[in-house]
Amino acid sequence: MIIRATEIKNKLLDIKFGRVKEGLKIGIPEIDEYIRLKLNGNTTLLIGHANVGKTSVAVYLLTVWAVLHKTKTLIWSSENTVDSIVRKIIEFKMGKPISMASEVEIQTALGWCDDYFKIIDVDELYTYKDLLAEANAIKDAWDYNLCLIDPYNSLAKEPQDIKSLGGHEYDYKVLTELRLFAKKRDISLFLNCHGNSEALRRTHPKGHEYENLPVPLGMASIEGGGKFGNRFNDCYCIHRYTGHPTEWMFTHLHVLKVKETETGGRCTPFEQPVKIRMKINNVGFEFATQDILHNKKNIKKVMF
Repeated sequence: MIIRATEIKNKLLDIKFGRVKEGLKIGIPEIDEYIRLKLNGNTTLLIGHANVGKTSVAVYLLTVWAVLHKTKTLIWSSENTVDSIVRKIIEFKMGKPISMASEVEIQTALGWCDDYFKIIDVDELYTYKDLLAEANAIKDAWDYNLCLIDPYNSLAKEPQDIKSLGGHEYDYKVLTELRLFAKKRDISLFLNCHGNSEALRRTHPKGHEYENLPVPLGMASIEGGGKFGNRFNDCYCIHRYTGHPTEWMFTHLHVLKVKETETGGRCTPFEQPVKIRMKINNVGFEFATQDILHNKKNIKKVMF
């Protein structure tokens, strides 16, 4: 379908006169400068080494956005049980572990979680076609805004497609299908990906602040290569120096790609990531000693 010139003109004039709606903010300027939630078909790649807490950080951000902006999220996570994900969500929402919460608090948080999150129980192999079919059916019944696929390499490959296309072109086809799904269904899609073997061996050089510790992933360091970053609008690297004696609790968020900076957000400077600190009992994160979700004033909603 060819877009009419009048539609393009209206979009250009929106940019010229500052009418472009910005992505949603968290409410902390030092974070909002780089990270925004962009709705309406945006695609975001989440990358990082194993065991750095990619899923926890992703679920935390999704919880923050649900609290602040009433977004609804569908989660497909093959490496985590439904129980563990729900537990994380309600602990983030309450700001305390369930062991310290009352039964009433837990019940209230569970009700809230059910309103804003749906988690697919992954008890069998899914191909991308299986997942998209189920995600479309859920969208028809429950109008969610965000979708997290965690991780990409847990999706079984379609036998006929992989046979006819080969691995490289198959990945491109799947990524294109995911983009089209997000655009057609008006969903902001997040895709979690692991690093390749070579990237796992790279460490910071002698004399570096984090000497001998693993280097954060770049877009070319993903399993399958740079095509993932090519296909998606934005890319965040979630990194944590798990072997550091004093900074293991800090998560480094490297913003590697932001396709449309007009709507807010931009790449973080080289080796200057957004650093957030894990709270005690892993029930949330702080930025510069400020709890990102709790004990702060509500912010005005800014739609994209």
